[in-house]
Amino acid sequence: MESKEADRNRQEEEEQVVTPWEVSAPEGGAIDYDKLVDRFGCHRIDAALVDRRTASSAAASSSPTATSTTYSTSTNQGKNSTFTRGGGPRRSRFTSATSSPSCSQNICRTRSRCHSCYLGGAFYENVLRVAKRVTFNNLRGIFGITPEDHIGKVGFPPVQAAPSFSSSFPHLFPGNDQLPCLIPCAIDQDPYFRMTRDVAPKIGFQKPSLIESRFFPALQGESTKMSASDPNSAIYVTDSCKQIKQKVNKHAFSGGQDSVELHRKFGANLDVDVSIKYLNFFLEDDDELEHIKEEYKAGRMLTGEVKQRLISVLSEMVATHQRARAQVTEQMVDEFMAVRPLPNIFS
Repeated sequence: MESKEADRNRQEEEEQVVTPWEVSAPEGGAIDYDKLVDRFGCHRIDAALVDRRTASSAAASSSPTATSTTYSTSTNQGKNSTFTRGGGPRRSRFTSATSSPSCSQNICRTRSRCHSCYLGGAFYENVLRVAKRVTFNNLRGIFGITPEDHIGKVGFPPVQAAPSFSSSFPHLFPGNDQLPCLIPCAIDQDPYFRMTRDVAPKIGFQKPSLIESRFFPALQGESTKMSASDPNSAIYVTDSCKQIKQKVNKHAFSGGQDSVELHRKFGANLDVDVSIKYLNFFLEDDDELEHIKEEYKAGRMLTGEVKQRLISVLSEMVATHQRARAQVTEQMVDEFMAVRPLPNIFS
């Protein structure tokens, strides 16, 4: 009896955990995305879908979405649609809201909002519509809610679902409550929108479409996670070029061999190399990325050379963002946050 219980506990410890609140891999391992595809019923993004995206947008196929995104639950139909994304809470509204103007988003087509300032009117009506159609048993099955969990985990899913429906924003889309919605998110957020896609037809709305990404690894590797308590676990958009160089050189986990001789002979393990994983996200030139992978895997390129290219890419990106963010004012944030119509949103 004890042996069976021990085996069960050991199996649970070895399993990965991926929920909206917790992400962990087996000790010393990495997240198994194939298991997540099966578990969440997702479909991998293939070359055909990337080609469709490129043909229907002005974005180049070498953008981070094309090279790094792992899953898609449904596809675009070439119609006008809304686009919604979320972010974690920040210490101040200003800190969070500066992301839109800093990234050169068009104020005529973009509005920033926070739930605490917006929970009312048509938005709250849709929250209630969703809440009435999802039973506690449904919620428990989707999210793994336990009796020990606080009720916020029960109450928040309908709030997360409401922005998927254009009728939540009548001032933005007057008379148009059937616009499809595209939601980019990490795969751990899938349960929220799996619930949303299930309930949408029941309340007369279209199912949102999702583009779901892999997790962004900590510098120390996929078996660890980024932590606010460890500034060396991540690159911050507030880091200086010197800090970026130090973090990458000292902390970025390498898939290279222990010596130059061994590396030339056996090459690098790209599956665990953090610099390669970061370049997958941030290096927009697909041809250069494939060249680096080929040379590094064959041992013709050394870890230091790969890290140097990553440092260059990250430093340029962060410096550009810092220059843009320095120009953001309180007035600009207020304009992005203001409840206002967007008459030219689809022009």
